[in-house]
Amino acid sequence: MTDYDVLRVFCGPGGGYGNELGVVREGSVMPDRAERQEFAAKLGFSETVFVDDPERGIIDIYTPSLRLPFAGHPCVGVGWLLDVPELVTPAGVVGVRLDGEFSWIEARAEWAPPRTLRRHGTAAEVEALAVPPSGEWIYAWAWEDEAAGRVRARAFPGRNDGIEEDEATGAAALLLTRQLGRALNITQGVGSQILTAPQPADWVEMGGRVHLER
Repeated sequence: MTDYDVLRVFCGPGGGYGNELGVVREGSVMPDRAERQEFAAKLGFSETVFVDDPERGIIDIYTPSLRLPFAGHPCVGVGWLLDVPELVTPAGVVGVRLDGEFSWIEARAEWAPPRTLRRHGTAAEVEALAVPPSGEWIYAWAWEDEAAGRVRARAFPGRNDGIEEDEATGAAALLLTRQLGRALNITQGVGSQILTAPQPADWVEMGGRVHLER
């Protein structure tokens, strides 16, 4: 078995929750894309990252069923792990900074894959949702406290690849931040936390806590 790290990204204030991320630090041991896809499916995390150049921050991202040009929680996690000023993804160059307990990235919302952002009336409605049928990537959200920018969200990838619900989803948070045009404090899944802030020219800064699981 190839060596890999497991991170939890977008952990809650107490260090719990977060979305698991697999990271193969030596991407050169598995250069073939088909082999990488098979390995990502075997691990079964929402995303698995292969680091092709740790000094330059060149990375390659896979879900259990497809390759992604960009994804938020992998970039936040790998940015923390490699401690580099930027990451190079197929979508573009992602800025990285570490600030105390938070790892931050800056990315363009247009890099995020399409998502259906579905607003609900209350946080309780979001929490009561059943997993919808597969076929559509749904980000269900509601205001917990609109004045304070606090959002309750859940994410349903709908890819039929074993991930029925995503505990924390950076790309969808980018899209919601662009749509609302304001800084957000998002509680997603069981208890993960994502912080975002819009920047000029369609850039969005996004941060969260990262813990090394193994």
